[in-house]
Amino acid sequence: MTVDFWFGLVIAAGAVVGYGLYLLVIQFVPATPALGPALRRLHPTLGPDGELTASAPTATDWLTRLRLPAADLDILGRTAGRHLFSIGLSALAAFMLPVLLTVAAVLLGFSIPLVIPVAATLLFALAAALMAHLDMIAKATSARAEFVRALCTYAALTAHQVRSGHGAVEAMERSASICDGWPYTRLRTTLLTAQLQMRPPWDELKTLAADIKVVELDSFADIMRSAGNDGAQVYQTLRAQSASLRDQIRVRALEDAKTRSSKLDIPSTLLIVILLVLVGYPLMASLITQV
Repeated sequence: MTVDFWFGLVIAAGAVVGYGLYLLVIQFVPATPALGPALRRLHPTLGPDGELTASAPTATDWLTRLRLPAADLDILGRTAGRHLFSIGLSALAAFMLPVLLTVAAVLLGFSIPLVIPVAATLLFALAAALMAHLDMIAKATSARAEFVRALCTYAALTAHQVRSGHGAVEAMERSASICDGWPYTRLRTTLLTAQLQMRPPWDELKTLAADIKVVELDSFADIMRSAGNDGAQVYQTLRAQSASLRDQIRVRALEDAKTRSSKLDIPSTLLIVILLVLVGYPLMASLITQV
């Protein structure tokens, strides 16, 4: 093969890597919010079963047929298409690494069987795609725990608002407007959606709890429903829920700390084993030499 062929191959590989880096960079650029989906969420339509649905059928409904964790995507604010795109981008980046290494090896004069780079390419791509998916699940779990921590504060604030004489709906709206952060943004958006649709806010909160799989939010919605419909005094109930959430957060933090502490025993044990080998090897070598 001529030098021009390898030169062209290197240029093509560099172009592919540059395009991949470009796609990676644009993921961090804030995108313009889509107006259509936002309007469909504010003005839902009736589905086939007569229930309200947040959006009308679109051409991307085939994505919903995939067995993707919808609750994890919802709590992260991602769509199925964006998640699949990130998986494909990760696989493409890992796909290019063995190719570049193979090209470099061939340019240096090494002879490599074709099956090795092909197998390595497939394994790298599958591993990168799996890691991207597992990373999304881990981020969703962390976001769900963060939402529960925010809900603990929100329940306490709502309890104080109720005790100050505000109604159930006003107490929830005033409490949600006090704090910042994405959990409170989701709560404010949910309450605003309920107000625009003239629906009870606790029903919208229960829908949000089902969408993101936060059971604690469902319990909070039930408490506020009893206050809004039956006029029940829910101050003590909200305080009790807030205390219960704090206990759950404390227990989870202790379990996480114990797990991380146990993981630290592994490198320390390996360090001791290596030290024993370094100390014992000269002694064993001298004994063997004397024998």
